[in-house]
Amino acid sequence: MEGGPLPLPKLRLERQSSDVRQIAHDHAHPPRAGDMAQLRQMQKAAPRERDEAHEGRKVASLSDTLRSGARRAGPRVIRGTPHECYSPGSPRVTANQSSRFVKAMSDAGLKPVVVYHNLSAAELYEKALQFEPSSHIVAGGALATMSGAKTGRSPQDKRIVREAGSEGDVWWGEGSPNHEMDERTFALNRERAVDYLNQLDRLYVCDGYACWEPTARYRIRIVCGRPYHALFSHNLLIRPTEEELAEQFGRPDFTIFNAGAFPANRFSSYQTSSTCISMSFARKEMVILGSQYAGNMKQGVFTLMNYWLPKRNILSLNAGCNVGSAGDVTLFFGLSGTGKTTFATDPQRWLLADDTLGWGENGVFGIEGGCYAKCIGLDKEREPGIHAAIRFGAVLENVCFNEDSREVDWDASQITENTRAAYPLEFMANARIPCLGGHPRNAVLLCCDLFGVLPPVCRLSLHQALYFFISGFTAKMAGTEQGVSQPEATFSACYTSTSLVWHPLKYAAMLGSKLEQHGTDVWLVNTGWFGGGYGVGRRLPLEFTRAIVAAIHSGELAAAACQTLPVFNLQVPVACSGMPSELLSPIDNWEDKETYRHQLRHLAGLFADNFQKLKGCTRHMSPEDIEKIEQAGPSL
Repeated sequence: MEGGPLPLPKLRLERQSSDVRQIAHDHAHPPRAGDMAQLRQMQKAAPRERDEAHEGRKVASLSDTLRSGARRAGPRVIRGTPHECYSPGSPRVTANQSSRFVKAMSDAGLKPVVVYHNLSAAELYEKALQFEPSSHIVAGGALATMSGAKTGRSPQDKRIVREAGSEGDVWWGEGSPNHEMDERTFALNRERAVDYLNQLDRLYVCDGYACWEPTARYRIRIVCGRPYHALFSHNLLIRPTEEELAEQFGRPDFTIFNAGAFPANRFSSYQTSSTCISMSFARKEMVILGSQYAGNMKQGVFTLMNYWLPKRNILSLNAGCNVGSAGDVTLFFGLSGTGKTTFATDPQRWLLADDTLGWGENGVFGIEGGCYAKCIGLDKEREPGIHAAIRFGAVLENVCFNEDSREVDWDASQITENTRAAYPLEFMANARIPCLGGHPRNAVLLCCDLFGVLPPVCRLSLHQALYFFISGFTAKMAGTEQGVSQPEATFSACYTSTSLVWHPLKYAAMLGSKLEQHGTDVWLVNTGWFGGGYGVGRRLPLEFTRAIVAAIHSGELAAAACQTLPVFNLQVPVACSGMPSELLSPIDNWEDKETYRHQLRHLAGLFADNFQKLKGCTRHMSPEDIEKIEQAGPSL
């Protein structure tokens, strides 16, 4: 009709072919591909050209890692997703693979294995979401997953092979966390793990470093069947650059075979359950069977460092560490629940390590490339750095979340109270990369005293510091069966008894030498109860403990006047900026003074009994030095 609207251009809706350009609007930007397959190819940038010689060396290394002891050949290794389909019953063979290899695979029932090597976090997200129903992306972007039946470490299932080259170094016997295994049983466990891994459709291999100090760096390889384990390894190891992988990494110094989804043989020697975590220093390998808890890999690497680093005169420590603006380094020791992570991650200071470190002749350095934080009860206001670090790329283990909003319920413990977050160290805004620092000016030994008898802070002499280091004290609640609610003392030698290899006196002797050489001040800081024990008193507010740590950093407490705590003979500052002075003397906050004195003597007796179990080894420390340390403990 004249004067009416112009007719719309005619759309070509007839689909005559798969060419997407045939169904496009006349005035739309024309697609640059003929079909959806071409569009998908354009979505991803082409990888840069690979060095064929380097690729050949890497594939050979991976194949050698996965080789079974019963067969001379390893599996068919394909780096990345194969472009063409294949049938497991008829493996594809390249020119350099003999028919003997194919027969060996066929006889064992093995399939060609796709090996995903050092995938990025984004790629591992894709694999986890594709192949694991228990993996989900939660609000904030972290990958939430589950570890299965085992939601914590299994110290009673840890085994170290008794071998000629190392058995004289390892702490065996009563009180030791090291349960022995013979070489044959380890070989059987390795064979069981590798055969299981080789029968999976896909494997994940993560190559990374332990130790930020270049002269102490170790190459670690982790082989696993779950993408979440690979992402955990990617976060916790120090991530090498492409150049380092190509030019420096080579074959690993140590390999972990994580076959945790497959049980150990309970009827083989040295087995007590279907879980077995075994380590051979001679073979430089660790095998995980029967537990999918990711923390086993972290503990394995630290156990390894606890053996190898002292042989190089480097002290390995289970401690957090941060650095002030003036370069002053502080160490934080403490068991779970004492506040070690809270104080090590102080946003006003640079973070070097939240859990493990080495102390060598040049100073301290982090061992890990990431953090594995306990996140039950995580509060954004109290722990802003950790909360912000749990984002895309982080792994959340065994947490609960809202099905609709995907918001994490940090207080939920339906699966376990040991909920965990694993993320790269650089996710912390105050991380110092590389994680290298000088010699510590201060060392803080943290405890949470539920008996309510220890002061909030004490200054320790050298021998007192070694006594408390060897003791590794905190307190926790006993079980709630039949209404039991009394606290019980917990002693973990060197604050990491389950990861020790040498006798605790070996680490104590090394620590004493370094404290004395570098003039490090040592403090005992109690984040526990005052005015009575658990159920009567109250826990010291966090802001008061922060004030104590700030006074340690500033040097205020080093110059403060002190009074002596009876029985333990500890030097207690009489004043500290930022907290009421009456809280510094624990007896003044108890209504029943006699009950306080009784509890103080009771705790002292527990310390003395525990030290008797550890003082018998004179290989690493003279009887005279052991006696001086014992005398620095409480007087009964």
